[in-house]
Amino acid sequence: MTLVLLPDVGDLLRLSPAYNGATLVEIARFLNASEVLSVTPLDADHPARDAFLAVNLPVHDLAPDWRWAEAEADRLPEFLSQYPQGKERLRDAGRQEAALRDALSVPLSPSRVRSADLLAAVKAYHDGVRDALGEGPGTAHRERRLTLLAEILGGRSGVVFAALDDVPDLLERLEEATLPDLATFTPGEASRLRALADRALRLEEGDDFDALVAALLREEGDAITPKAELQYAAANVYFAVGDLTSARELLESAAHATVDARRSVVGLILARLGQVRDALGDRDLAKRAYQAVQALTAAPTVARETAAQGLKAPFQLDV
Repeated sequence: MTLVLLPDVGDLLRLSPAYNGATLVEIARFLNASEVLSVTPLDADHPARDAFLAVNLPVHDLAPDWRWAEAEADRLPEFLSQYPQGKERLRDAGRQEAALRDALSVPLSPSRVRSADLLAAVKAYHDGVRDALGEGPGTAHRERRLTLLAEILGGRSGVVFAALDDVPDLLERLEEATLPDLATFTPGEASRLRALADRALRLEEGDDFDALVAALLREEGDAITPKAELQYAAANVYFAVGDLTSARELLESAAHATVDARRSVVGLILARLGQVRDALGDRDLAKRAYQAVQALTAAPTVARETAAQGLKAPFQLDV
C-alpha cells in the first residue's frame, strides 16, 4: 500500500500559474485518484476546496482541529518579547522564516514543490525554529500533531493532500508514504484558465486593465473556473478603476449564473455586488446581496465580513 503525498501550499496556490487549485485536480487525475484524503484544513477560504468540489472528487477530511494549539503558539511571541533573551530567540526564528520565504519565492511548479531542496528548506525552517524557541508552546504541539497525523494515516493508501510544512516529517514517519512521480506530468488547460482568474484577482501597478478584461471575457470557462468566476474577476478590474456600471452588469450576470451554491465564489460575487450596488446608491438591492451571502453555508470569511459590514452601514468608495 502506498500513500502519495500531494503538497498543499495554501494561499500560494493563488500565486502559482503552474501549481494552482486546478493543477491539483489535474495531478489527481494523472494519478488516477478516485478520492483524496486531506490532512490539511479545506474550508471555504482554501483555494483548492472549490477545485476538488467542481469535479466531484470526494475529499475525506482527516485533519484534526488544532486551532487551540495554534492560538497558544501565537501568544508565545508576546511573552518572549518581554525579555532580552526572548527577543533574541524571536529574531532567530524570524531569520529562519525569512530563509523559508526566500525558498518559496521561486515560482512553484509540480516539480518544485516536491524537490529535495525545497523540502530540505522546509525541514531546516522547522528545525531552526525549534532550536530558537526551545520545547514549549511554540514547538511542542507540532510534534504531537505530526505524531497524530502519522497515526491517522497509518495503514491507509491513496492520494493524501498534506501541508508542505508537514511533508518532510510524514515521509520520515510513514514507510508507505512517497511523493508523486510527476516526471511526465504537465499542467493543462484547466491550470491555464485558473491562473488567468487568479492573476486578475490580484491587480498590480502597471497592469493593462483593458487587456486583462478582454482576456477574461473571451473565455467560456470550465468546471473548475466557470464563466461566472471569470466575470467576477473582470468586474473586480472595473471596480478597481471606478467603472461601477460595468462592474454591476458583470456581477449581476455572474450572480444569476448556475453555480453550485456550495462554492466559495458565490459568496464573493454577492459580497462584491452588494458593495457596487451601495456605491451606486441602490441600498435596498445592496442589502439583498449582503443577506444572500449570510444565507450561504460556504461563503469565505472575507465575503461574510464584507456582508456583515455592508448591512451595518452602506459601502462607500474611498475618494
